Amino acid sequence: MTALADTTVHDFVAIGLGPFNLGLACLTEPIDELDGVFLESKPDFEWHAGMFLDGAHLQTPFMSDLVTLADPTSPYSFLNYLKEKGRLYSFYIRENFYPLRVEYDDYCRWAAAQLGSVRFGTTVTEVTWDETAEVYVVATDTGATYRGRHLVLGTGTVPYVPEPCRGLEGGLFHNARYTRRKAELLTKKSVTIVGSGQSAAEIYYELLSEIDAHGYQLNWVTRSPRFFPLEYTKLTLEMTSPDYIDYFRALPEDTRYRLEKQQKGLFKGINSDLIDAIFDLLYQKNVESGGRGVPTRLLTNSSLTSARYEDGTYTLGFRQDEQGKDFEIATEGLVLATGYHYEQPAFLEPVRDRLRFDSHGRFDVARNYAIDVTGRGVFLQNAGVHTHSITSPDLGMGAYRNASIIRELLGAEYYPVEKSIAFQEFAV
Repeated sequence: MTALADTTVHDFVAIGLGPFNLGLACLTEPIDELDGVFLESKPDFEWHAGMFLDGAHLQTPFMSDLVTLADPTSPYSFLNYLKEKGRLYSFYIRENFYPLRVEYDDYCRWAAAQLGSVRFGTTVTEVTWDETAEVYVVATDTGATYRGRHLVLGTGTVPYVPEPCRGLEGGLFHNARYTRRKAELLTKKSVTIVGSGQSAAEIYYELLSEIDAHGYQLNWVTRSPRFFPLEYTKLTLEMTSPDYIDYFRALPEDTRYRLEKQQKGLFKGINSDLIDAIFDLLYQKNVESGGRGVPTRLLTNSSLTSARYEDGTYTLGFRQDEQGKDFEIATEGLVLATGYHYEQPAFLEPVRDRLRFDSHGRFDVARNYAIDVTGRGVFLQNAGVHTHSITSPDLGMGAYRNASIIRELLGAEYYPVEKSIAFQEFAV
């Protein structure tokens, strides 16, 4: 399809519309000096719809919404959403800082519906650089092209499938599709969840709650040494700060990569109250069984090494890492709660020579979130754990990052950008 002629040169073109780029859209909407357009391949906003379990909530408080920590007066705040929906007093009486996950998704949809800069149903196919005009040219599957002086990449992460499970038949699925596929799980004689973190725990708890009604064998296997709780103490939370970004970004690359592996429990752990609820439910069901036990297994330190599917059953091979022993589990149903990972978009290939990469082949994200050779032309949302540590995926730091990007786009500070908020010192 021939791209349509485009005469508008936008200040920036943002690609992808997850919470972070949606927050940028909300924060730039009142800025007359900035003209941006946001392109999203999906027909509407969608955020982890496959994990809308009953009662599931965010792991961060409502102030980590799209705008508040950059602009508490914004009309796109979560509190204003509640006011317009007639739920502000109910939320106040609820006395719980953590919005329901389905509620947060609805809030984001509410915000997106008010923005004229968003183009849903628009998939970016290629990005090129116009040397003469000094602009990025963004081609899309709709035939339209968009031209921008800057790019903001917010394509997000995709479900990670372990190598042994790739290409397997039989209906296994990633937890991103759990609510859509749950009904068929309930018909299985056995169900195994592989993975750790909040999603695995939520699914295990829900399936354990219904185990008596459906009579399946339920297994939960993780390679983690234990079922790690999310570390949520206040001094640890100070690591989601500009102070810690400065410290972490200045460390040698090899040190940052080592810390990236060690710090996963700081943002991928399980809510401690959910861990306790799982134990209490196991205890209750064990009592109710009259001592016969509960048909479930919880296994830690166990890495998935092989998988095959035959005659309706998966045979999963694991290695108990501390013992150095191999074992197998047979299961009819298989849920992979194995997280997400970032993939560099293929549409960037024509401008690859304008982007910076580290020695590991990942984007070299500057302190100001730029990844291009000019240091202020292409900005990256999320996908920077190796450069900005746990602040990269944190919803609460999204508004801070967007305020920083807006400062770079304008060449001046529009929303005050905090320089230091921590009581502790990270560097000596």
